Amino acid sequence: MLFRSADLADAGVFSLRADGFSWADCVVVLEQLGRSCVPGPIVPTILAADGRITGVLDGGWVEHLDALDVVVVPGAGECGPSALDAAPAEWPLDPCTPVARVAGEPAVAPVATDWAAWRRAGAVCTAAIQVGLADRCTEMSVAYAKEREQFDRPIGAFQAVKHLCADMLMRTEVARAAVYAAGAHLDAADEIPGVDRAVSVAKALAGEAAIANGKTATQVHGGMGFTWEVDVHLYLKRAWVLETHFGGSDEHCDAVAAALTA
Repeated sequence: MLFRSADLADAGVFSLRADGFSWADCVVVLEQLGRSCVPGPIVPTILAADGRITGVLDGGWVEHLDALDVVVVPGAGECGPSALDAAPAEWPLDPCTPVARVAGEPAVAPVATDWAAWRRAGAVCTAAIQVGLADRCTEMSVAYAKEREQFDRPIGAFQAVKHLCADMLMRTEVARAAVYAAGAHLDAADEIPGVDRAVSVAKALAGEAAIANGKTATQVHGGMGFTWEVDVHLYLKRAWVLETHFGGSDEHCDAVAAALTA
């Protein structure tokens, strides 16, 4: 699946915030995009909310460079894609997420942006996509376990497979509850405390659920799980990529621990 910015723009995905939708609303939309493993710089473009396809320069790497109108350097500013001295990676981890390596520090134009708020919202939006990935992996695994037979019985009849699928469902539901709560916290950030902690809990749980469910789905699908015949590998690879966006699970777990001991 390739990134189709026009289709997403026509559907109103990129203008959710500009159209008056809350972060809680955005979370629901992004979860569904995650279920379909829709590629592209969706989260940065929603955060920018100015109609431009926006990417993020993170650790010297930028994704979907050819599709971008602007590149954001968190904490610094923004620049045009043509201003970057970038070379595409020949074998990106996620085949639907092309990445380019940027040489040197680009000259950026400063912008008046609350980067802490940008990062919080980006973490929650990314976590919503991760929940969608985890949910779809669960759905694909349950469907396969009902159809695939061993010893003249569906493999879903075996207790070991049942436990794997039950664990996938549990991880998804816990992560979904945390992400929905984080979206509500963002909407009421000026009224209730604990926004940063809610965001970190959501990103940590969603990241772990997406990766763990991707691995488990691969296991449930057996030999097929390692092939291009099924989509499981795309979901796992996307989960690995999104783990690096707006802080990984370990970083957010440390943030939660620090908040609890402060």
